[in-house]
Amino acid sequence: MNILFFLKPKSETAYVYDHGTLRQVLETMEYHKYASIPMLNKDGEYIGTITEGDLLWGIKSYTNLNLKEAENIFIQDFPRKADYEAVSADSDMEDLIRKAMNQNFVPVVDDQKKFIGIITRKSIIEYCYEKLKNLPDSY
Repeated sequence: MNILFFLKPKSETAYVYDHGTLRQVLETMEYHKYASIPMLNKDGEYIGTITEGDLLWGIKSYTNLNLKEAENIFIQDFPRKADYEAVSADSDMEDLIRKAMNQNFVPVVDDQKKFIGIITRKSIIEYCYEKLKNLPDSY
């Protein structure tokens, strides 16, 4: 099966740029109610995922932080605990499922490393659930 069947395209996916500010990232994550979000560079390449935990530990290092000062703190300066691994558009289901077991979503890149969207773990589980429901009883 082609993994692009599950793709939520970039145009429908929230993401942030590494040159964005802390305030922009916080507001984007709050608006979309995301606990983690893909991060792209200025060329549109996927470079990692920023999580709430990354933000909390990064904010801890800034004392007396207020929202106005957050406009001068760039997200690329935050260390990330672990990045979500991306798959290429021509990856197989096995690779996709292996990554989705440990990530809320799997970023998808094209052959030029440009971010094209995400595949959510939820969409994979829904697909598998529907397949299981349609199997004949083997009891």
